[in-house]
Amino acid sequence: MTTGGKGNWAATLAVALLICLAGYAALFIAPEERTMRAIQRIFYFHVPSAWTAFLAFFIVFIANIGYLATRKPKWDWLGVSAAEVGLAFCTAVLVTGPIWAKPVWGIWWTWDARLTSTFVLWLMYVSYLLLRTLLADAERRARICAVFGIFCFLDVPLVYFSIRLWRTQHPQPVIAGGEGSGLDPTMRAVLFLCWAALLGVMVILLRQRYQLEQLRHDAEELALAVDTAAPELHSIQR
Repeated sequence: MTTGGKGNWAATLAVALLICLAGYAALFIAPEERTMRAIQRIFYFHVPSAWTAFLAFFIVFIANIGYLATRKPKWDWLGVSAAEVGLAFCTAVLVTGPIWAKPVWGIWWTWDARLTSTFVLWLMYVSYLLLRTLLADAERRARICAVFGIFCFLDVPLVYFSIRLWRTQHPQPVIAGGEGSGLDPTMRAVLFLCWAALLGVMVILLRQRYQLEQLRHDAEELALAVDTAAPELHSIQR
C-alpha cells in the first residue's frame, strides 16, 4: 500500500472513530432537553448537517468564481464535487427536520420562511447538477454552470437570516441567536463535536468525488484522442 493510500485509510478511520464518539455523546452524554425530551437529540445531527451544507455550497461559490477568473478545469471539478456533497447534507437537513417537527409541532411540514427557503436551496442545487447533464461541451458546461452556481449561493444567506427577517415556527439559532437562545455548555460541546465529525465526512467525500471527477475528465480526453486518431489509423491500414 502506498503512503497516500495509508494516509487515506488513516483519515477515514479517524473520521469513523469521531463519528462513533459524536454519536455516543449525542445519545448518552448531552443532557436531555426539558420540554422536547429525547427527540431533541436529532438536533445534534440536524444542525451540523445544515452548517456543513452551507460550507459545501460556499466552496461551490468560491470554485465557480475561481473557474470564471482562471478558466482552469480543476475549479469546475471542485465546484461539481462540492455541490454533490452539499446536496447530500442538505437532503439530510430536509429529512431530519420533519422527523423532529412531527412530535414537537404535530405536523411533518409547514411552509414557513426557513423551511421553504431551505427547500428552494435544495431545488436550486439539484437544478445545478441537472444542468450539467444537459450540456455536452465541457468548456461551455463549466462556464454556464459557474454563473448559475454563483446565483444559487445567494439563497444560503437568505436561509440563514430567514428566521430573523420573517415570523417563523422554526426555533431561533442556537448560536448567536440572541436572548434565550443559548445552549447548556455540555450541549454546546456535543454540538461542535458532532459538527467536527460531519466536517470530517465532508472532507473525505469531497476528496473522493474530486478524484472521481478528475478521472472522468481524463477518460473523456482519452476517448477524444482515440476518436481523433481513429481515421488516421484506418487510412494507414488501407
